[in-house]
Amino acid sequence: MGSSEEKQPAGHGRPTSRDVARLAGVSHTAVSFVFNGRAEGNLSPATQERIRQAAAQLGYRPDPVARGLRRRRTAVIGLVTDEIASSPFAGRLLRGAMDTAWDNEHLVLTVDSGGDRAKEDAAVAELLDRRVDGIIYAAFSLRRVRVPEGLHRTHSVLANCIPEDDSLPAVIPAERAGGRTAARLLLDEGHRRIAHVGGLDDIASVERLRGLRDALRVEGITVPKEWVVRTGGEISAGYEGALRLLDGVPADRRPTAIFCYNDRVAAGALHAAARLGITVPEELSVVGYDDQEHMAAFLSPPLTTVALPHWAMGEAATRLLLDAIETGKTPPATVRRLAGPVISRSSVGPAPIR
Repeated sequence: MGSSEEKQPAGHGRPTSRDVARLAGVSHTAVSFVFNGRAEGNLSPATQERIRQAAAQLGYRPDPVARGLRRRRTAVIGLVTDEIASSPFAGRLLRGAMDTAWDNEHLVLTVDSGGDRAKEDAAVAELLDRRVDGIIYAAFSLRRVRVPEGLHRTHSVLANCIPEDDSLPAVIPAERAGGRTAARLLLDEGHRRIAHVGGLDDIASVERLRGLRDALRVEGITVPKEWVVRTGGEISAGYEGALRLLDGVPADRRPTAIFCYNDRVAAGALHAAARLGITVPEELSVVGYDDQEHMAAFLSPPLTTVALPHWAMGEAATRLLLDAIETGKTPPATVRRLAGPVISRSSVGPAPIR
C-alpha cells in the first residue's frame, strides 16, 4: 500500500518523494533509501547528495505520519515538567529539547503539571496512550524526584533532576564544578578573602559550596564559618546576608569577594553594597549563578555569573532519548553532569590592596 504522500499528484500542493525522484533523475526507491536512513551501502555519496539537493530545491519534507507507520513510531516525544513553563530562564531547557528533536525530525509534546503529582501521573499516562516514542521528565530546580508512574513503560530520561530510586538516566548541571569555576575566577583576580551567601540545604547549594571550598583548599585557604551565610535564594536573602558580612565591618576585616548562590541573591548583595557605600567591583567583587535571563545583564553593575546549562541539558537529554528510541536499547541509569560557562560582565575586578 502506498503512503499518503504518494497519492498526491505531482505539481499540486505539497511536493512528494516522486517529485524529488523525477528532479534528481533517480528511482523512487533511491529517494526512500535516503530519507529512511538506508542509503549507506545502497547509494553512492554523489547520488545521495543529488537527491538531497533536489529535495531542498522543491522544499520536500518526508511525511512523518507515513514514515512513523512504516517504522512503528510516531516521531513525537513527550516532555513532562513540574513548573518549567512558567520560568523565563529554565525555559531554555525546553528550547534545547525542541531544537534537537526538530533537527532529528521529531516533535515535542509538552505538559506542565505545576508540581502536582497526580497531574504528572495523568500526563504520563496520556502521553503513553498517544504512543509517543519516549518521554523526558524535567524539573525546575535540581533535586531528587519521585519518578512519575508510567515512565518505566517507555524510553525515558530525566533532566535537571535525579530519580529517587536511581532507575533512569539523568542529565543535570555539574554544580560542584560550577562552584570551583566561580572560585577560580575570583582567585585569578587575586582574591583570598571570599565569602558565600544564600542557598539552603538543597543539592545545588551543597554542591556549589563544596566546589568553592575545593578550589580554595588547593590554595591553602579556608572559608571562615561566619562567612558562609545561609539565607535562602531570593533578593532579600542576598541583601540580608551581605549586610551581615559587610555592615559595620572595617575594610581590612571583611571579604573582598562574595560568591552568591544565584543571581537573585547576587542582586540583593549588590543592593546591600550600594546602601553601605561599598563600590563594586573596586572594593567588592560579586559572582552570581544561573545567568538569569532579563536580570543578570541589567543589574548595576552587570553581573558576572556562572550560567546553568539549560539549553545543553535539553539537548543532551533529547539526544540520549533519541538514541534509545533508535537502537531500542535502554541507556544505563547513570547521571551525566554538564558544566556551565562563566558569563563575564562587570561585577568582578582585582582584589583591593589592603
